[in-house]
Amino acid sequence: MKKLFRVFSILLCVTLLWSMPSVAFAANVNTDEEDEELENSRKDLQNAQDEKENMEDTLSNIRDQKEDLEEAKNDLSDYVVELDGQLMTIQDKLSQLEVKIAEKEQEVTQIRQQLKEAEENEANQYASMKQRIKFMYEKGDQTYLSMIFSAENFSEMINKAEYIEEISSYDRDMLIQYQETKTAIALLKTQLEEEQAALEASQKEATQKEGEMSDLIDQKNEQIEDYETDISNKEKAIKEYEAEIAAQNATIAALENKIAQAEAEQRRRDLSGNDIPEETPSYGGGAFCWPAPSFTRISDDYGYRIHPTLGVRQFHNGLDMAAPGGSPILAAADGTVIAASYSSSMGNYIMINHGGGLYTIYMHASALYVSTGQTVSRGQKIAAVGSTGRSTGNHLHFSVRLNGSYVNPRNYL
Repeated sequence: MKKLFRVFSILLCVTLLWSMPSVAFAANVNTDEEDEELENSRKDLQNAQDEKENMEDTLSNIRDQKEDLEEAKNDLSDYVVELDGQLMTIQDKLSQLEVKIAEKEQEVTQIRQQLKEAEENEANQYASMKQRIKFMYEKGDQTYLSMIFSAENFSEMINKAEYIEEISSYDRDMLIQYQETKTAIALLKTQLEEEQAALEASQKEATQKEGEMSDLIDQKNEQIEDYETDISNKEKAIKEYEAEIAAQNATIAALENKIAQAEAEQRRRDLSGNDIPEETPSYGGGAFCWPAPSFTRISDDYGYRIHPTLGVRQFHNGLDMAAPGGSPILAAADGTVIAASYSSSMGNYIMINHGGGLYTIYMHASALYVSTGQTVSRGQKIAAVGSTGRSTGNHLHFSVRLNGSYVNPRNYL
């Protein structure tokens, strides 16, 4: 009986020794795979952090550009204020010129009236003188002698002779006076008209300067508006890059969480020695399942582009698939969900690990149907199309990351 028991014990030991290498081999295989996946996750994390630093550098550059634009805008605004002051001076001068021209026109009008009256007086005096000359010519010396000899005495005769001489002298003096007055008024009229013409020339010049100044101010105001548009665009670009950095931070957080879980699992496995965690499905190649089967068009493609409104060069890291709200979003391939959450830029999003450093990301969903840590299959409905986060309409933003970098999703579809 003791011999039988001894043989049985030996056989049991041999059996245990025979089976131990296979168990150890299986454990080693799984450990190697997990270590490799952990190392890939660490590489992904480093690449994501590098990409975040690049985004922050770009954000810093845009902020510097915005500050330069604001400084240029402020300088231009100060210049416009100075131009406004000059314009006001010109407009004040124009107002003064208008008053002076109006006064000068009134003076010219008065002088013209005086000249007209002087011309009439001259004409009347000339007519009266012609009448007297004609009368004396027609009557001849008889009238002149009759007036003299009709005097009753010598004194009266002298007085009448002097009277006749005074009349003739008066006629001559009055005519000369009227002619001189007319000439003086005509000269004054010419002078006033010249002064009026000079004022009108100054007015024309000031009006021209006013127009030029107004055009210059309009031009500078348009430049200010352009600066304001550029500043607004830069502010939008800053917000977009801040959102991209926030999204990258979410990606980094998900990777860090995955690494932490893997490291914790590794420590637990090292302590237990035989507790092997469930493996992550590995991408075996071939085309992905189209993630938005109800899509109507690709509204934005993968790659660098000049942003249509911001005017800055920007990288679009995926495909935007326009699709009706609520339509299904499918897992592109077998994998494990490492993030199913919300961010202000991505909205409701899902990140799936397909193994071998390959990940897919699904953004802007209206609803999520899976959770972190869940294993999903190719073509499984994981979410619904929506417009959450930074989005202008219902669509799926679908991105693919390989070894920590975004790649063109079309290579897998």
